[in-house]
Amino acid sequence: MRGILEGDAVPQLFIPQLLELWRQGRFPFDRLVRTYPLSAINDAERDSVAGTTIKPVLWPGS
Repeated sequence: MRGILEGDAVPQLFIPQLLELWRQGRFPFDRLVRTYPLSAINDAERDSVAGTTIKPVLWPGS
């Protein structure tokens, strides 16, 4: 499992910019993310490698 941050971006600026792009229909992040319960970590990894999902997100306790 690996975490990813926003690099050198300033979240107070970067996140509003991403949201504005989403509002304009230019950044469909809601279609890029798929959530998985932590118990399905192998499914999340498989889907990521296969390209079925772009950004798998694991939810502990679900």
